[in-house]
Amino acid sequence: MSELVLYRKYRPAAFADVVGQDHVITALQGALKEKNVAHAYLFYGSRGTGKTSVARIFAGALGARDSDVHEIDAATYTGVDNIRALREEAAVMPFESERKVYIVDEVHMLSKGAFNAFLKLLEEPPSHVTFILATTELEKVPDTIQSRCQVFTFKKPTAKAIAETVIKIAKSEGYVLDKAAGELVALLADGSFRDSQSVLQKVLSASADKKITVDEVAAITGAPRTEVVQRIMSGLSTGSAADALGAVGDAVKANADIAVLLMILIDRMRMLLMLRYAPALGAEMIADLADIEQTFLTELAKDAKSKINSETLRKLLVANIETARSPVPQLPLELAIMELAQS
Repeated sequence: MSELVLYRKYRPAAFADVVGQDHVITALQGALKEKNVAHAYLFYGSRGTGKTSVARIFAGALGARDSDVHEIDAATYTGVDNIRALREEAAVMPFESERKVYIVDEVHMLSKGAFNAFLKLLEEPPSHVTFILATTELEKVPDTIQSRCQVFTFKKPTAKAIAETVIKIAKSEGYVLDKAAGELVALLADGSFRDSQSVLQKVLSASADKKITVDEVAAITGAPRTEVVQRIMSGLSTGSAADALGAVGDAVKANADIAVLLMILIDRMRMLLMLRYAPALGAEMIADLADIEQTFLTELAKDAKSKINSETLRKLLVANIETARSPVPQLPLELAIMELAQS
């Protein structure tokens, strides 16, 4: 495998490479076609959704060569003096392009004074400059800044889209990542293409035969085995706290990450309830799981005696929130299981 990290190697290089942001790409391409490009854009979305990659592609489409594309990390470029220097620099004509593009990442990190100085620059920008701001926290960007930009919201990609992408990347690297393994990688990435590729890199590096199963992904990432998750769900379904708690104990002994265990439990419980109350939607949601998981969830959803309901999922959500601040990571999950058994 190439020494170049996957998220850099497979970073989108053209609009056609971008996955899951069609609404943004269509609008940007339309602006280019109509030659109606704004002087400032604000890209908002969670980490790893492609904001910086799209900004770079857009900069290239605007005719800015590398020497005239300037990337600024606002986390270390927060002061008024920094913005004043930027204003002076922006006034200088492009070196070898039609225009200069400034990509300001994590723009919400600018100080109040820096935002005020930046506002003046956005109000009277040089005609040869385009600003592309990116943020994960839109609420921290002043309304005065937002109102002077075209704002685009980047959606979290679906788990299916991420799974398909990592399976494709694995194939390009000479590996076979089965569908269930791809689904687990996508789940662990929590809506971030970049995180999914970081997880994939770890998995590929540890593979001996280049054929990767979901159990291998679980072992390498600290995710619990499917059998442990199913034992917990079965215990909750029958009301047997002993069975469910025993499975949690086995997960702890196997050094499974409890936060990941809860993430998977919540995901599977949601699928189960969808299978019960919205069968068509539920069937679509489990389509990419391994056959054994599809069968397990389908049968459990049909069990009229099952004690799993919306309250089960609600208590798991609470346990997930409390895990981060618990002195014993598994304790919130254990308490949720005990309370559900008593109800």
